[in-house]
Formats: sequence, structure tokens, C-alpha cells
Amino acid sequence: MFSKLMPQRREFYDLLNAHADRLSGAANAVLRLVNTLGTDDKEVAALIKEVDINEESGDKIKAEMIALLHRSFITPISRDELHTLTLEIDHTLDALQDVATAVAMYHIKDSTPEAREMAALSADACQRLSRAVIALSDKERRKDAVALCQEIDSIETKADKVLRKAITRLFQDEGNLWTAIRLREFYMLQENVMDSCEEAAKTVEAILIENA
Repeated sequence: MFSKLMPQRREFYDLLNAHADRLSGAANAVLRLVNTLGTDDKEVAALIKEVDINEESGDKIKAEMIALLHRSFITPISRDELHTLTLEIDHTLDALQDVATAVAMYHIKDSTPEAREMAALSADACQRLSRAVIALSDKERRKDAVALCQEIDSIETKADKVLRKAITRLFQDEGNLWTAIRLREFYMLQENVMDSCEEAAKTVEAILIENA
């Protein structure tokens, strides 16, 4: 019975890795979704569903991790940090789902260069976060994980610039005000993905520093 309260270190890392995999899948689907807008309505619907599936799977992984933390005396890294990282990955998945949901909710029929660029930056950042999370279990890859987290910070800075340019353009161009408002909200939801991803990267960095 006592052995059941002391799960193998691998169990925690396997759950983190699975969560990171769902994050990569959702980010990739959102990128394809934004690039598909205005070309294929059926594909758009399928990609929204793909994001939902990844998010739902991520929720189950989050629940498994929290249950494992509750029944475990020993964890490979700080219990609080494991919990925080799990929630932050979950928040990033939720933010990606919000972007996908907004396509239908706000009737976003066409993409813009800025929306595509932000989607590409978000996917890039999420891929790096996924790789950094996977590297946590391998001491030989800690330096790689630190570098990936720093790259996420740089990507977030680029995304901020794209967001400012996008919003400035919306209200400089003469056009439908409601379209401008809907697109502004869409851009802000994309920015939320970057913000959540950056927060998770900071937690990964904290784990790396504490366990150096």
C-alpha cells in the first residue's frame, strides 16, 4: 500500500509530457485554422473541433496530475511548481480554445496578415514550451530548456509589436466599426495565448533554477 503512495518519478514527467503534447497539437490546429479562414468552411469546423479535442484531453491530464499530487508523498520536483505548471499549461490550452471558439462566435470569416503572424508566433512559442517541459526530466537537456524559455520571451515581445500594429491598422483604415471591434477582440485572444505561454515558461525556468 505504501508503494502506491510513492509513484515513480516517471509518472509525473509522463503526464507533463502528455500535457505538453496536447498543447502543441492545439497550437498547430489554431495556426492551421487561422490560415484556413476564408478558404474552406468545412476545414475550419474540423480544425475548431481538433482544438476542442486537445483541450478536453488536456483537462483529463490535468485532473490525473492533480489526483497524483494528492496521493503522493514524494514528487520529483516541488509539488507547488508541478501544480502551477500544470495549471499554466491548462490555461494556455484554454486560451487556444478561446481563439478557436471566437472564429465562430464573432463570425470571423477571413484572416488578416497580423492574425496569421500572431498565430504563427503562438504556435512557435507553444512548440518551444512543449520541448522545454519534455526536457525537464533530462538533466543533460536543462541548458536547452533554459534557451527555449528565453526564446519564448523574445517571441512574446515580437507578438506584442504585431498586436500594436494590428490594432493601429484597424482604427486607421476606414471601414466597418463592428468588424474592427470583433477583430480587436480576436487579436487580444491571440495575445492571451502568448501571455499564458510566457507565464508557463517562467515556471519552467523557476523549476530549472531550483533544481540546478
